[in-house]
Amino acid sequence: MAGFSIANIGFVLLTASLVAIVSRRLRLPYSIGLVLAGIGLARLPVGVELPLTRDLIFSVFLPPLIFEAALQLGWPAFRRELPLTLVLAFVGVGVAAVVVAAGMHALLGWSWLGAAFFGVLIAATDPVSVIAAFKEMDAEPRLQMVVEAESLLNDGVAAVAFILLLGLAGGGSPSPVDALGTFAWTVAGGIGIGVGIAAALLALTGRTQDHLVELTLTTVVAWGSFLTADHLHASGVFATLAAGLMVGNVGWKGAISKEGRPHVVGFWEYAAFLANSCLFLLIGNHEAHQPIALLAGEVGLAVALTLAGRAVAVYPLAALFRWSSLRLPGTYQHVLVWGGLRGAIGLALALAVPASVPERQAIVVLTFGVVAFSIFVQGLTMPPLLKRWGLTGAGG
Repeated sequence: MAGFSIANIGFVLLTASLVAIVSRRLRLPYSIGLVLAGIGLARLPVGVELPLTRDLIFSVFLPPLIFEAALQLGWPAFRRELPLTLVLAFVGVGVAAVVVAAGMHALLGWSWLGAAFFGVLIAATDPVSVIAAFKEMDAEPRLQMVVEAESLLNDGVAAVAFILLLGLAGGGSPSPVDALGTFAWTVAGGIGIGVGIAAALLALTGRTQDHLVELTLTTVVAWGSFLTADHLHASGVFATLAAGLMVGNVGWKGAISKEGRPHVVGFWEYAAFLANSCLFLLIGNHEAHQPIALLAGEVGLAVALTLAGRAVAVYPLAALFRWSSLRLPGTYQHVLVWGGLRGAIGLALALAVPASVPERQAIVVLTFGVVAFSIFVQGLTMPPLLKRWGLTGAGG
């Protein structure tokens, strides 16, 4: 991992293991325990410096997390909820981004460009945080599917809008046709790349019964699809999502042997655990270095606007499906609003905002502030809320 020494990697693994043990005993969400541990490490007299960059998040941590999540998604249930999750993901992110950007411009006097950057990167819920949280909550199967699928999909609009804003920041002025073309390529190109790479390597996997070779080829699928799409300016998340769905739904039908399947599932569960552990430790470590307290008022406003934007997006869009088989109960809608956690992707995009944007430093600090609120306040209150609303697996 870029920027990590062997000693740092060993230290992170030992810390993650100890946090996992303690978190289970205290019944504390694992991700919150990791962030707290990261903050604690930053406060040690010796000082533990761990890197956190956009490239590290996108190139190292996201591929295994997205792939493992997609591997577990059943295609029939995913496809059934697709009309709903597509509307919530694509239209919802656009609506939420507009609410946040308008609020930051009107209330803090930010430039429209800086406000738009912040609105876009904070509008999309983070699949890493959402999936990590909901795996521990034992939520009803349909609720978990909707929440996780929407969090995986809504990166699309955020990614393409961010790319367009980068063009504006660089002095360009893309036409509506250019913007539409970029959007189409980001989404369709990402999906096509993921499906193509997965199909080619599944064909190769079908020629072996060696589970070690099968593991190796699925590793190539996960990182290969993400990095190829990212290199070609398509969505790496969509590419790896499509590849994971292919492996988890087509690969089990013959390309991956019955003997190899438990090895593949076990390996990717471990890979996701490892990536989650490192990522949340890094988030906590860098939270400790942000002057969030000095901008407490601005952070509070950013949190309020983020929640307002999410609510304005979810409730009206969910109402469109009120009389269909995809109707969302009111409690599901509340979970989508309050359980729409922010995390790694928002931070990665914040760190990628160009230095030419006047509000860049404030964007980074406020993003860390919103992520901290999301993890500690929303993350801690979601489990009791699910139980209160009868939305746990036992309640379903």
